Amino acid sequence: MHATPANSPAAHGPLAGFTVGVTAARRADELGALLQRRGATVLHAPALRIVPLADDSELLAATKELIDHAPDVVVATTAIGFRGWIEAADGWGYGEALLGCLRGVELLARGPKVKGAVRAAGLTEEWSPSSESMAEVLDRLLGEGVEGRRVALQLHGEPLPGFVEALRAGGAEVVGVPVYRWLPPEDLAPVDRLLDATVAKGVDALTFTSAPAAASLLARAEERGMGAEFLAALGHDVLAACVGPVTALPLQSLGIDTVQPERFRLGPLVQLLCQELPSRARVLPIAGHRVEIRGHAVLVDEELRAVPPAGMALLRALARRPGWVVARAELLRALPGAGSDEHAVETAMARLRTSLGAPKLIQTVVKRGYRLAVDPVADSKYGE
Repeated sequence: MHATPANSPAAHGPLAGFTVGVTAARRADELGALLQRRGATVLHAPALRIVPLADDSELLAATKELIDHAPDVVVATTAIGFRGWIEAADGWGYGEALLGCLRGVELLARGPKVKGAVRAAGLTEEWSPSSESMAEVLDRLLGEGVEGRRVALQLHGEPLPGFVEALRAGGAEVVGVPVYRWLPPEDLAPVDRLLDATVAKGVDALTFTSAPAAASLLARAEERGMGAEFLAALGHDVLAACVGPVTALPLQSLGIDTVQPERFRLGPLVQLLCQELPSRARVLPIAGHRVEIRGHAVLVDEELRAVPPAGMALLRALARRPGWVVARAELLRALPGAGSDEHAVETAMARLRTSLGAPKLIQTVVKRGYRLAVDPVADSKYGE
């Protein structure tokens, strides 16, 4: 297998030069691999951990209660959750009793994957919506009438807004089966690093695959006294990408705009980032070159050039007013952790020019500062 040279156009994917934060606990490796395959740098910090099913006393209590007092309807919501429930019951010695209970009830499966898990357990679902929508499941139940009926709902770690309330309003008794529950991670260091990177604009996007993960990250930011800064970063510089509308609720309730794919899956989420992040990158025609400024790298005529953080800070400061002279004092303020010595600007500028591989992109204006050598025809378009 031959490696492609790092600076050839074919070497970088659509996410090259961007850093993406992954907050998932489950399927994080899969999501990270999809992102890296498209060129992204991935910062992983699981915002939650899942209580192991075998240790979950709440699930055990709910399982025994259903075996003793069988419900009329059971709604299975996720394949992994349903399989885990059957396996945990088996480990506790209640496997056959639970299967016997489920054979005697109206079993509804939300979508094909759940249907597969139901059948793998030797059971048959009574119905499954083609849309994989909990709203369609709710419509069917309410259409049948739930007055006086006992409905067991396999919960899957995410809130189901309005679902339980609507069933109870229709006269049902709803029993929650907490198939897996979320707790804060035991090691908070990766989460804190991700929060710090977000506030410092060191990531370009954060991905969320569950509402509890989003809520957990927000809560940790508040605990550290950086809630306002974190929200400000998500509001302006860092894209919040959610796998679906339920996942987005904790963020949207605080006024944060989110993006979501039409299909609520990891693949479409990654494809969405492949469209969104490059479309947000700044593109400028400078000294006869096409320059695209990404998160931690720059495309110069489709050649990916890695740029150190100090250099990116200078380049962004210059790109805010393309073609205009930016004084050394202003550039010094833009440097991360800069002191008062303007010589730091010259050092960082020299490294930036070397990184870009095209020294004429940035002009030195004697005694005044530096400017991007924006092509004259583009001044009106890019110099607003």
